[in-house]
Amino acid sequence: MDSSNLNDTGFLKIFATSSAGLFPIQNAKIEVAYTGEPNQILEEISTDESGNSETISLDAPPLEYSMEPSDNQPYSEYNIRVTAPGYEEQIITGIQILSGEIGIQNVRLTPSPDNPINYNPIVIGGHTLWEYYPPKIAEAEVKPINETGEIVLRKVVVPETIVVHDGVPSDPTATDYYVPYLDYIKNVACSEIYSTWPTSTIEANVLAIMSFTLNRVFTEWYRNKGYNFTITSSTAYDHKWIYGKTIYENVSQIVDYLYNSYLARPNIKQPILTQYCDGKRVTCPNWMSQWGSKALGDDGFSSTDIIRYYYGSDMYVNTAEIVSGIPASYPGYDLNIGSSGDAVIQIQEQLNRISDNFPAIPKISVDGIYGQGTANAVRKFQEIFDMPVSGIVDYPTWYKISQIYVGVSKIAENI
Repeated sequence: MDSSNLNDTGFLKIFATSSAGLFPIQNAKIEVAYTGEPNQILEEISTDESGNSETISLDAPPLEYSMEPSDNQPYSEYNIRVTAPGYEEQIITGIQILSGEIGIQNVRLTPSPDNPINYNPIVIGGHTLWEYYPPKIAEAEVKPINETGEIVLRKVVVPETIVVHDGVPSDPTATDYYVPYLDYIKNVACSEIYSTWPTSTIEANVLAIMSFTLNRVFTEWYRNKGYNFTITSSTAYDHKWIYGKTIYENVSQIVDYLYNSYLARPNIKQPILTQYCDGKRVTCPNWMSQWGSKALGDDGFSSTDIIRYYYGSDMYVNTAEIVSGIPASYPGYDLNIGSSGDAVIQIQEQLNRISDNFPAIPKISVDGIYGQGTANAVRKFQEIFDMPVSGIVDYPTWYKISQIYVGVSKIAENI
């Protein structure tokens, strides 16, 4: 794109971990360049002991380019080259930077003693509101579940991991990726809407993505057709999921907050298959329009108002009873200075285990009393994993600690 149009500023932060386990990579060297000028290095930064780089400022197009459909690309594109002693080089191209937004680029480096050059860079595809992708093929929003032999879950379960088939369902050459559920939702949201949009609009779209995904999980839609995956990356059938996609901090935090939510109708057990379209290039009566939801957010509509505007007044937000792969559910109240009991013990034990991998998190006494030491450890955890830093274990922090604990301890197979 024309660099003369880059009048605004966006931000980028890199989080580097080993592909051999959830271990941060310290002192990884990162070179940043425009995608169109990959040999002209703009920034050189490195990662700290937690695998995080500093947040750097990069040129971005004007904010208004992402606020209305136009012929102007609303994001700038950058490449990064990441190297670290004992690891293969990793190149990622097409990182999308939006005005005013913090993009978090997760990088997984493969251990190798020879530091080989990687000739197969990760290429991030264009955003669905900018590039052309096939429109969604319409389906019934509620699936029949009484057919003989059909597999259906008894309860709505948020899975720990879903299997994403990176292509159309019938393509046997497409790769299947095992992706943590929340990471999948964040990826799709960042691929299909702009993080510059109103919070209520992002929430409404995230709820639609979650409900659609959980319908695929609940009905075992593809497995009942003989496939060994949960969902595809094809916009004609499901949502756009892009391998290596940059995640925007505000979208990530919204997804964490909505974790086990989905959309429901009275007397219907399954999550609703909430379909949508962009509303400009493709119109879709009775579905949500993405650009239309943005306009409603501008007008002060809440996320629930937006959902009901498109899907009807009987649609409501429900929560899954079961979150798979998590040691224990959120206790129903925040943990803060003065809290005590078994829930505090669990958090203290989990933070101590996480600190084995992320030593910037201080070790704490496992005494069941939420004191200043525990609060400090929680703050450091929140800082490392790009959460609001409060020192309080609220709903999103509880589940994030659980998720990272499972990742570092590999206990999920035994739950």
